[in-house]
Amino acid sequence: MATAKSAKSWRFGDKELEYVREVLDSGFGSSTSGNMNQRLERAFAEKFGVRYAITHNSGTSTMHSCLAAAGVGPGDEVIVPALTVISTASVVLHQNAVPVFADIDPATFNIDAADVARKITPRTRAIIPVSLCGLPADTPALMKLAEKHNLYVIEDCAQCFLGTIDGRISGVIGHMGSFSFENSKHMTTGDGGIVITDSEELAERVRKFCCLGYKALRAEEGRVRRSRDALQDPDYKRHETFGWNYRMPEVAAALGLAQIEKLDDFVARRQAIARLYDEVVADCDWMIPQRVPAGYVSACWTYAVRYEGEAAVGASWREFRAKHKEFGGEPFYAAWSVVYLEPALQNDQFYGKGCPTHCPLYKGQVHFEPGLCLVAEEIQPKLMLFQNNYGDMGIARANAQALKKTIDHFRSR
Repeated sequence: MATAKSAKSWRFGDKELEYVREVLDSGFGSSTSGNMNQRLERAFAEKFGVRYAITHNSGTSTMHSCLAAAGVGPGDEVIVPALTVISTASVVLHQNAVPVFADIDPATFNIDAADVARKITPRTRAIIPVSLCGLPADTPALMKLAEKHNLYVIEDCAQCFLGTIDGRISGVIGHMGSFSFENSKHMTTGDGGIVITDSEELAERVRKFCCLGYKALRAEEGRVRRSRDALQDPDYKRHETFGWNYRMPEVAAALGLAQIEKLDDFVARRQAIARLYDEVVADCDWMIPQRVPAGYVSACWTYAVRYEGEAAVGASWREFRAKHKEFGGEPFYAAWSVVYLEPALQNDQFYGKGCPTHCPLYKGQVHFEPGLCLVAEEIQPKLMLFQNNYGDMGIARANAQALKKTIDHFRSR
């Protein structure tokens, strides 16, 4: 039986310590002068088969940089899924643009390309599909819409590392791919993220936006001190564009470099645990797992089930969860609220509050009402998200058995 300490720290080992020690021994350089970020970027780009990768301090700042690189600003609309973490919509608001919510597919829980097509207007500038729970979004269909309407597609792959569609890795199908290294993700730097793209122009825009607009930055180069003499000259002008300080610390990049070396094993472990759950729910028609279409491979960030037990066996979502805990199961999660029903969006806390002249095009004109995306609103309260991230397969099997006992309990009563 694994100890409590090893159960929590199984993802980290000697390599993480070795690379962190390198940073400390070097004097703890920043991402603008050190080399650990560059090493992580090269390793990630090679792993995903792209030309460029740009590290960030979060998987939210990555999407913000992508929107800026795509030229999104006031007067623009960006189509996002109704069911996702709020960050996917909030970064649109950060650019003073409007998030337009598209409904989800009732079987995959991902954004519905048909509804995206209905939501495109002359103001639409970009689409952000989210690969929810590790299942790649239908990005090929969205790319066809993007080509037709001259739009950017920014893949939010925060939950999808190495998921594929017909052999193509999620994150490389769109114009840019955004990944999160937050602690719950397949690989982690504690917090952090990375953007990938094959476009030199987009990569340079992303890098400058996430690093204060330093003119010395290039698509493949994150260090700003290219010439000490030039940088120290009193007439030197450093910032040619506007940008934020979204850099990843070198010590975090050291963790990421060690983690990407184990990424295949991390993903395979989650997929193996998902198969345990698949076996349990296979003969239960009121526990409906996220559908993986033909040709798709899910990275299985979490195991998502649509619960229809209230109608089938008379047990509410909360009653099922309580019994699952009673049988020794790890408490599962609910899905995030439909984004536009969150108080921040219902209370209009955006578009120039406190600044009357800010974004006058939208001020007081954008409201998000219930009923906007009916499928998402119906399915979200029914979703159960089971943890897939166990270092000890014995714990995973015990959790799957607890789920089986819970299903059998309600099926037989």
